[in-house]
This record gives sequence, C-alpha cells and structure tokens, in this order.
Amino acid sequence: MLSSAVFITCAVTGSGDSVRKNPNVPVTPGQIAASALAAHSAGAAIVHVHVRDPASGAPSRDPALFREVFERIRGKNDELIINLTGGMGGDLLLGPDDAPLNYGSGTDFVGPRERMAHIVELLPEIASLDCGSLNFDEALYGTTPRYLRCMAEEYRRNGVRPEIEVFELGHIELARQLIAEGLIDAPALFQLCLGIKYGAPATSEAMLAMRDALPPGVHWSGFGVGRMQMPMVAQAVLLGGNVRVGLEDNLYLERGVPATNAQLVERAVAIVQLLGAQVQSAAEARRRLGLAPAG
Repeated sequence: MLSSAVFITCAVTGSGDSVRKNPNVPVTPGQIAASALAAHSAGAAIVHVHVRDPASGAPSRDPALFREVFERIRGKNDELIINLTGGMGGDLLLGPDDAPLNYGSGTDFVGPRERMAHIVELLPEIASLDCGSLNFDEALYGTTPRYLRCMAEEYRRNGVRPEIEVFELGHIELARQLIAEGLIDAPALFQLCLGIKYGAPATSEAMLAMRDALPPGVHWSGFGVGRMQMPMVAQAVLLGGNVRVGLEDNLYLERGVPATNAQLVERAVAIVQLLGAQVQSAAEARRRLGLAPAG
C-alpha cells in the first residue's frame, strides 16, 4: 500500500566511526544542532540525535552534551520533533577466548537508568528504544527484556514516546510482548533498521517481512544503511511507511561524494514526491503521532 503522506526522520550523527570519513559529520553540540536545523529546513519533521565528544569525535552519552544540543535546537525552533537516542551504553567487546569477561577496549555497558538519564532530564517528544540484542561485527549490543521493561515504563511515566528500533524479526516479537504488557501505548511507533551487519538485510524482501510482522495500526518508518539508503526510502514509501535518512546511516550522495544531512533529506524529499506522496511537516507529523503541539 503506497503511502500518501510521509514524515522524514534525519539521523544526524550517530555513534559510528564516521567522523574521519566525512568532514560533514557534525561533532560539537553547535554543529549537531545546526545540522539538525538544516535538515529540518530541507524537509525533515524529526531529528534523531546522538552526541559526540567535541575533542575526539568519539560517541558519548554525556547528559551535558545532550542538554546543549537540545537547548540549541529549541532556542531557534520549537516545531522540530526531537528524538534522542536511548541506545548508548550497551556495547560489549568480549575479551580473549580464555578470558571473555576481561572486556576489550571500547566496552561501554551500563544499566537502563544510566542509559536514559538524559531523556528523563530533557523529556524530548520521542526517544529510541532498541528492542533487543544484536551482534555488531565482533561487538555485542545488549538490551535485555528486563532493561527494556524498565526503560519503556520510565518513558511512559515521563510522557516520552518510544521509537521502537528493530533490527530483526525477533525484536518485533519482543516489542509485541511489551505492548501486550501495557508498557508501550498503542499505536506504537516502529523503526525498521535494515542493512546493519548480522541484522536484517537492506532488501525489499526483508522490509516486507518486517512490515508484515508489525502489530496492526502502528506507525512505522524504515531505513537502509550505506548505498541502500535511498532504495530503502523508495521501498518504505511503496510499502506504506515513513522514511529515515542522515549521516548516521550513510555518508555519501554518490560514490566518493560526501553528503550533508540536508542534502540527504532533500534527496529523500524528491523520491517521496516522485512516488506521488506528500512530505509531512513537523506540525503535521506531531498531529499524526499524537504529540503535543509545538511550544
């Protein structure tokens, strides 16, 4: 079922090792906020926000950095929907085979309350909820059902809408359980994450299978990583969904040409419109998702 109206999310910077690959990847709070606002001007209704250490460019979960980005955006724009990541603090790099609990460099694994400290403080309209564990190459991203119950309950108590990020079909089953337990209000909001190594591939067949596994009546978006970003934009629209683009997921406009967030949003806008759908403004997306009006 072709979408008639589509909202666009821009994932502005992410947590990957991408800064050295594209000089347009924003690092400082000022750069991240400016890139988010530029993406909004290009047509994004929602921005998905990570933060980075301003000195090194490495991923961070420092609440002070989130606060600065949040306040910089809100100081210039009340309309844009802010979606803060709840996915940091789940990285495990196991040690050698004979001592796997001697965790490797890069391990950052904390409890659910520390993972969402910035969310509880800032109360964005939306925060992501990675609904399960996954292998990221040789690293393990871990989120247990107990952690998810804690986070979903805290989001609900604070009026933050969870964006349920699912990387394979088992994650959708876990999300269904949380919804059945009353921890996530209907209609739920899902993000289908495709093309991550050892997760669901960025193919038409995988997106269709995941869409068909969703509970009825939900809102959903989809994205693909790398060169499959724009093909998955078209596929999501054709299957009745919304779309996500941005430098978290893809660094290039074409081979060897670094992109900006605004350029990726502009290209997604063009695809959506060429397929005959309307690109929804932030105000329209707010009404559709049942979020409070701006301000």
